[in-house]
Amino acid sequence: MSNTHSPPPTIPPPQNNTTNPPPDENPKDTPETRLTRGRKITQILNVKLPCQEADKTWDITISIANNTIASIKPHNPAHHDPISTSSSSPQTLHGNKALLLPALCHPHIHLDKCFLLSAPQYADLAIQKGDFAEALSLTSSAKKRFTAADLRRRGGWLVEESIAAGVTCMRAFVEVDATVRFQCLEAGLWLRERYRDACDIQICVFAQDAVFSGDGAAEEGRALMEEAVGRDEVDVIGSTPYVEADEGRMRANVDWAVEVAMRCEKHLDLHLDYHLDGGKEPMVYYVIEALKKRGWMQMAGRKTIVLGHCSRLTLFTSDQWYDLKDRIGDLPISFVGLPTSDLFMMGRPSEPKEESERVRGTLQIPQLIEEYHLQGTFGVNNVGNAFTPYGNCDPLSLASMCVGVYQAGTKRDAEVLYECVSTRAKAAIGCGNRKALKAEEGDEADFVLLNTNPHQGGRPKGTLQEMIYDPPRERSIIRRGHFVHVP
Repeated sequence: MSNTHSPPPTIPPPQNNTTNPPPDENPKDTPETRLTRGRKITQILNVKLPCQEADKTWDITISIANNTIASIKPHNPAHHDPISTSSSSPQTLHGNKALLLPALCHPHIHLDKCFLLSAPQYADLAIQKGDFAEALSLTSSAKKRFTAADLRRRGGWLVEESIAAGVTCMRAFVEVDATVRFQCLEAGLWLRERYRDACDIQICVFAQDAVFSGDGAAEEGRALMEEAVGRDEVDVIGSTPYVEADEGRMRANVDWAVEVAMRCEKHLDLHLDYHLDGGKEPMVYYVIEALKKRGWMQMAGRKTIVLGHCSRLTLFTSDQWYDLKDRIGDLPISFVGLPTSDLFMMGRPSEPKEESERVRGTLQIPQLIEEYHLQGTFGVNNVGNAFTPYGNCDPLSLASMCVGVYQAGTKRDAEVLYECVSTRAKAAIGCGNRKALKAEEGDEADFVLLNTNPHQGGRPKGTLQEMIYDPPRERSIIRRGHFVHVP
């Protein structure tokens, strides 16, 4: 076998324009963006594709009219090697046997409270216990100090690091309550406009705090949420029923969120059943009942429903999972596991600490998909804060971690794990048109290109499995048929 390696993909130079800033941008409050939008790409030559023979490469043609895949054909060796000729079209990408995959997606990520542990103004809000109550308290204290510049800066870090990893779509949670009012929402909308050429950012206005328990702040927060959800720029309403004081008010929270989502024709996203108490009935049953009672399936322009965390469901037996599948029926429900947060928060020993079994407390997403035929995915959730102090913005890195979390090491497992950070994630949040890992004509031209053969020696990685086991750092991002250049 030859020891020579193929060169990396040949990338056309960037155009001299950056992602579009909003018209009211204040330069003093705005972090500079590293991103530039590259040239239009109409051909991608000599690339490997998932779900195809490992020793074959392919040529892709992209439609100029609608930025979708126009054709997929076996690679034609007659195409000139760009290393040996200068006549290559600037609209042609020579992949040099790199692996072309659907772009990545964050189905669930918090935009406003990211990287609080990296910002010096919050240095006094350090983790001492590491439990959920402390995380909620520290974050509540931090929110009182939020400013527009701070939210834009930290949110910009998250968006740019995500795009550099290959993310072209995300559902971004921004909190609305009596403390921050619309401050986080406005920052989220500002970031969406700034990065619109590189990434679709769905805005989910989120009630992290109780909206039916406590003093007047809950009622005010509920009113602010309803005002925010009514805005055209907002895509999703999110809520957290388990922060309410009792089960009656948890149910009121669910009813309210479902009613507002239907009235405003928005997607629904609930943080749900975030505990491991087998003595409590899961709230998911009531959510299904409320959705059916209010006629979600008859709603014009039906939207998606996402249920996040759901750690209580990890205690289910197989019979309970099959029963849940029957209860869901045709409802467009997807479960989103949030492993980095779940593993950090769930399964802690009781006080005083004793030797005991530590349950993982995170949904076994591949099993939900393969065995119970439920819709599922997983996401980063939080990064750099008291809820999740570790990890990064790279969904592929998360998929790699999940090989161990889910004990999922087969070829099929690798396909499912990648789908969970790409096509399944997008389907869960109603974003994009690509439904499967295998490329088809008509699919959107959003890709991440992973170099399988390092140019300067090193260990080649030729399969999707290897990319999941050990994600490469070298990535090229294509968004709607254009390169996104990240220095």
